[in-house]
Amino acid sequence: MLIPPPRRALALGLVLAAAGAAASELVYLPVNPSFGGYPANGPGLLASASATNKHTDDSLGHSSLLDQSPLAQFNQTLERSVLSQLASAATSRLIGSDGKLIPGTFTTADFIITVLDLGNGNLRITTTDRGTGATTSFEVAQ
Repeated sequence: MLIPPPRRALALGLVLAAAGAAASELVYLPVNPSFGGYPANGPGLLASASATNKHTDDSLGHSSLLDQSPLAQFNQTLERSVLSQLASAATSRLIGSDGKLIPGTFTTADFIITVLDLGNGNLRITTTDRGTGATTSFEVAQ
């Protein structure tokens, strides 16, 4: 039986389409090295993310150390060191010889630190800035 030419082209197209419809399984290949991708993709992904990042955090109110002069960097580091020493001195008065916090009120030149026993081994520590009156508090289990 002879098939007319327009139908021959249609038949040939259907046969070729059916042959091309054979598919293999889908395989996911991650790009990000954090999820199993090729490790050399990391720097490129970071550079792309950094270049497109338009977000700024204005709520911080301070610039990074890299944006400051060496003198400003030194002053900020010195301030952190002094605050760390003050925190260590206050902590030594707040902690007993057994390693547990001692309930009570402790005063420094700039802060009032109150340790309140809430019962059941829980303590609330409140720090008040004597200059501004601002307070912050958190609870810990002892």
